[in-house]
Amino acid sequence: MIEGIVMSQSDLEKQEAKLKALNQKIKDEKNKIEQRLGKQIISQANLDYANLSNDNIKSLSKKVSEFLKGNQAHKQL
Repeated sequence: MIEGIVMSQSDLEKQEAKLKALNQKIKDEKNKIEQRLGKQIISQANLDYANLSNDNIKSLSKKVSEFLKGNQAHKQL
């Protein structure tokens, strides 16, 4: 009986390790996408990195978000 519990616990620990690894992989992929998207926006808009303060980044992000949301609303009509 104890052997079965130990095996189950070991299996659970292995599953948990796999889940943590998968979650980390998902997080890493999200970060890569966010970085590529940001780089593309900066490149396409010919923005100067020197002029991108936190406030500028927030303002630009809000404008891009509103633009994309507006385009989605038009597509749904």
